[in-house]
Amino acid sequence: MKIAIVILNWNGEVLLERYLPSVVKYSEGLADIYVADNASTDGSVEFLKQHYPNIQIVQNSANGGFAKGYNDALRKVQADIYCLLNSDVEVSKDWLTPVIEFFIERSDAAIVQPKILDLLKRDYFEYAGAAGGFIDQLGYPFCRGRIFQSLEKDQGQYDDVREIFWATGACMFVRSKVYWKLEGFDPDYFAHQEEVDFCWRAKNQGYKVFYLGASKVYHLGGSTLSNMNPRKTYLNFRNSLFSITKNLPRRKALCIIAVRLLLDGIAAMRFVIQFRFKHCWAILRAHLSFYRKFRGMYKKREKAKFILKYYIVKSIVWSYFVNGIKNFNILVKD
Repeated sequence: MKIAIVILNWNGEVLLERYLPSVVKYSEGLADIYVADNASTDGSVEFLKQHYPNIQIVQNSANGGFAKGYNDALRKVQADIYCLLNSDVEVSKDWLTPVIEFFIERSDAAIVQPKILDLLKRDYFEYAGAAGGFIDQLGYPFCRGRIFQSLEKDQGQYDDVREIFWATGACMFVRSKVYWKLEGFDPDYFAHQEEVDFCWRAKNQGYKVFYLGASKVYHLGGSTLSNMNPRKTYLNFRNSLFSITKNLPRRKALCIIAVRLLLDGIAAMRFVIQFRFKHCWAILRAHLSFYRKFRGMYKKREKAKFILKYYIVKSIVWSYFVNGIKNFNILVKD
């Protein structure tokens, strides 16, 4: 089984210098390492050529973001399993072994995510992925170990193997044949929540997504866009609506979109009350972009039978902001 670790880079020389050593050290003999460069203008490529001549560099002609960047680069990578790894991730000893064994043992595993811990607070889960992703009935994403901005401490509560709904793009293992059958990430997303859409499309095609607690990595997070950046607010709100449009039966999708428009309006007003006007404007721009692209997104709808049970809670917004539930295990029991 041939594994290719593919790190997408855009002007990340500092990140490569800091975090690439752990990837090289703990992946030697188990995987080939590639850096897919999104037309960087810093010294990233020169740094790699000088210090890591054995790492293969795939140079994209333009910065197509996370989605198109990976699509373009992976066309030039030959492997059975792709590991899509953020440049701000520090891996741990033996992180690959349980994943490789799992793919060998479980032929039904299409996509796998390890445990994602916070690089700066190493005993806490990290925002992007934590212990596996889920969505609620309205399409809002959340994770085991992370609900909105509330992060749980890692106390071994998620040292398991569990089927999940979506795996984080910060560290995602995917069979190459599955990646290309799904035609990769949707480039219209540019960045953020493209992995939710990708896994949702995989689920609609009958593939399974797993979390594997025996493998762990540490993610810095926010190195491209922090959680509080208006640009990220824009992409998250818009792309979530894209995913609903593409991946649910027509009537259900339209009903949920109508509810989401109302809730997104409430979120915008909340930003106004907090004097975070740029975020309010980001939500408005997200909706305007969604309306412009709606017809194109509707045409992308899956031909496969839609899965009807895609959520484990009806409303994560209600559970979190009204009922005050910030722990995944309490949420599920509730």
